[in-house]
This record gives sequence, structure tokens and C-alpha cells, in this order.
Amino acid sequence: MSSDETPNVPSPRNTREAVREKAQKVHAQQSRARVMRRIILGAVAVVAVGAIGTAITLAVSAQVSKPQLTPGGMNDDGILVSDISASAMADETVAPPTPSETEAGGAATPTPEPTTSSTVDIHIYVDYLSPDAGEFERANARQLVNWISEGAATVTYHPVALLTASSNGTKYSLRSAAAAACVATHSPAQFYAFNHDLLDDQPEVNTDGFSDAQLADIAGAVGSDNVKSVRSCIEDQDYVTWAKEATSRALEGPLVGSDDLVLTAAPMIVVNGEAYVGALDDPSEFSQFVLTVASDAYYATETPTPAPTPAPTETTEPAPSETPAA
Repeated sequence: MSSDETPNVPSPRNTREAVREKAQKVHAQQSRARVMRRIILGAVAVVAVGAIGTAITLAVSAQVSKPQLTPGGMNDDGILVSDISASAMADETVAPPTPSETEAGGAATPTPEPTTSSTVDIHIYVDYLSPDAGEFERANARQLVNWISEGAATVTYHPVALLTASSNGTKYSLRSAAAAACVATHSPAQFYAFNHDLLDDQPEVNTDGFSDAQLADIAGAVGSDNVKSVRSCIEDQDYVTWAKEATSRALEGPLVGSDDLVLTAAPMIVVNGEAYVGALDDPSEFSQFVLTVASDAYYATETPTPAPTPAPTETTEPAPSETPAA
């Protein structure tokens, strides 16, 4: 007996078409996903490149737009010290040196000072991280202040940066030289005090040194006339480029007042064009050197020979007339 109830089994052909159709749908979905990923990645790359380009453009624009600043009140990259305020040095430092007792019990001869009519011209090249520069300042600050106050010498400080690589990457020598230029520009009356403090209380070599904020604090502590301008100048590193270029100029030479001297170390002290090579911690030896150089300059100056005074003309006086006898 026949029956119309046959099982609903798909034919092999229909099965293959269904599988093929499903595979095509999956492939299409995967293709669309790959395209979307490429579009997204491309967009991200474009945004990233644009951001980098914008950052570079802004950085270059900032470098171009910021002028190369030069400190004010300076000649030949030096700061002439002509005004030493009351707060520049401690009272015991400004006071004249006291003769020391000799072994025999008498007073030693005071350190000689330049007394010639011509003023001695002293240039001091300092790196604020150099221990030798600090040693010279501590030993000779007293007599330098006296010479400046008495008008016996002009003293010009030249901040340089020879030890920039000796402060753990903070470039303290460069930053402190730039900070000194900030004080010289915006508060010149306090420059000597700031200069002295940086040399008298130095950070050690191969340490970070003072931060820009700490340098600004030191400038404020010595009584800066324009605290805001000085702080802004130091923290913005306005004169860092100048400090670098000034050091290069000193290394190339010739140094001020000399024919062939170049910067070889810090400190370097040049007196009337002659380099001091004596002990940095001996104020008597330095004073004697200054006096010798000053004397040489004095005697080298031609003194006009006085014109001979004409001899008086002899006059013949008339003989006295004889008085007639009475």
C-alpha cells in the first residue's frame, strides 16, 4: 500500500546551495569588517600625523617667535660692579682687613693696595659651579669691595658656563650664568650680592645644583629691586642662549683688554690685560700682583718733560751817586 507521507529530507543540491549562500554572507560580513577596520586605522593615523605635525609647527613657531634676548647694562659680556649696596656684603667683610699678628708678636704688614692715580681694570670670569671660583671669591671679596668703594679699581664679572655637563643633566652652570644676567639687567644694584652668594655657598660638582626657583629665591633674598621681573627672567631662562654664546666668545678670545688671552679655566682673572696665575686663596699674593701691574702701567705712561725755565736776564744797576762832601 502506497503512502504520501515521505520524510522531508533536503536534497544534496539544496544543502550545498544553502551552505554556499551562508558562506557568502559570512565572507561579505568579514570583508565589510576589514574595510571598516582599515578606514578607522587610516583615520587614526591621519589624526596622529596631524597632531604631531601641529606640535612640531607650534614648537618651531615658538622658537622662531621668541627673540634671542641680550642682557642689559653689560659690555663685552661682563657686568661692571660700580654700586655695592649695604646688603651686598656682611659688615665684617666690607671692613678693612686687620693686620695679623706675626710669630714675633708684632703686627704684620697690611696687604698692599693699588694707590696709583690710574684705576686698575680687573675682569673676573666665573663659573658658579667651579670650586676654584668660589675659593677666589671668599678669599678676595673683602679687598675687592674696598678697591671698588675707594675707586682704586674697576671690577667686571663675566659669568661663563664651563661645567654645564657636571650637574646631573640640569645644566646648572648655564642656568646660573643666565640668572646672574637676569639680576644684572633687572636689579643691577644687587648683582654683586647675588654673585657673591652664588660663589660663597656653592652646590658641589656633579650635583643637581639650585633649581631656577631656588635661584630666583636667592635673588629675592638679596633685596632685588624688581622681584617679579627677576623671577620671571630666571624661571623662563631668558638669557640661557646668551650665556652659552658668551662662553663660546670667551673661549675663542681675545679676552677684554688683552691681545691674545682666551678663557682656559674658571675663574680666570685678568688685570690690565694680564692673567693672574698665582694662588687663588691668597689675597696678599693677588694684591701684590695687582699693585705690580698697576705700577707697571703707571711708569709706562709717558710723563711730559718740563720745559727748561729761561735764565733770568742780568740787569746793570746804576752806580750809586756820590754824596757831595759837606
